[in-house]
Amino acid sequence: MRPAEFTPEEIIEAGYELQAAGRNITGFALRQKVGGGNPNRLKQVWDEHVTSKSTTQTEPVAELPVEVAEEVAAVTKALTERIGQLAIELNDKAVKAAERRVTEVVRAAGEQREQAERELADAAQTVDDLEIKLDETKAELSALTQRLAESQAQAHAQAVEIAQLRERLTAAEKSARDASEQNAAELRRLTAAFEVERSARVDAETEAKRQTELAIRAGAERDAASAEVERLRKALTVGQEAHDQATRQIERLTADLETCRRDNKSLQDNVDELVQKKQEAKQEYKRQFQRFNEQIEAAKENQAAAEQRISQLEVENGRLTERSAADKDHIAELVSQVQRLQGELVGMAKKTRPKTQD
Repeated sequence: MRPAEFTPEEIIEAGYELQAAGRNITGFALRQKVGGGNPNRLKQVWDEHVTSKSTTQTEPVAELPVEVAEEVAAVTKALTERIGQLAIELNDKAVKAAERRVTEVVRAAGEQREQAERELADAAQTVDDLEIKLDETKAELSALTQRLAESQAQAHAQAVEIAQLRERLTAAEKSARDASEQNAAELRRLTAAFEVERSARVDAETEAKRQTELAIRAGAERDAASAEVERLRKALTVGQEAHDQATRQIERLTADLETCRRDNKSLQDNVDELVQKKQEAKQEYKRQFQRFNEQIEAAKENQAAAEQRISQLEVENGRLTERSAADKDHIAELVSQVQRLQGELVGMAKKTRPKTQD
């Protein structure tokens, strides 16, 4: 066992010094006075010393006189009653103060609970509003996706129609070229026939009639080719108007998609404000918004593909327009050549007619 650091005599001497200085004798005061030790042991040593001293020094005291004793008893009784009354009053005040404190605490707790319930109700209402708005945004996105698909289908149909028009224009060009080559071959053959049989009037007139018929047929074919070119030009104009309409529709769809993106951003900000109140709802909304953004990105990619396809259609449309103009000029040139050859044939017929009469 660890030996004591200070002797009882030192502890008792320190207690007397504290008593002389008018200080309360406590374990910590004794420890401070002696400079160390266990406060409980120091106080125990001092208490044992005071008890032994009071026991050993007990001496008989003189009794109080009867008058003094009665006066002391009366004063003691009055003092006891007063102390009891003060204790009752203090107890009553303490009880009432405690009751008021409990009432205030209960009222504050009730107000906090009501405030929390109101905040929870507001949060629930906000979440419901956000869910409704999210559903509306999803419906709007679905409608936009459908409209975009319709626009793509329409653009595809226009591309097919333009390809058909191009094929028909190519066929018309080939037909006009074949007719021109046929007319040229026929003209060459007629020229040779006129050189061989110039003296034969009947044959010349027959050939002249045949040439006239060929010229009329060439004119009819030219008119048909011109009508076909004009119809193709109108069809290209209609295709261009449909292309412009599809472009405007895609621009409107782009604006709608941008509006949806802004609404999505605002909706995401509102959901972030409710993180602490509706953590589980936030996670669900984050997944929904992620899917929503993926759908928007897919729609943007489809839109980019549609715009690229429309650009290609515009280029092809320009090429078709240029080829149509070139074909029109070529047909006009062929018509001019046919008219010139027809005039030459008529002149040759007029020249050969008098010689036959002679």
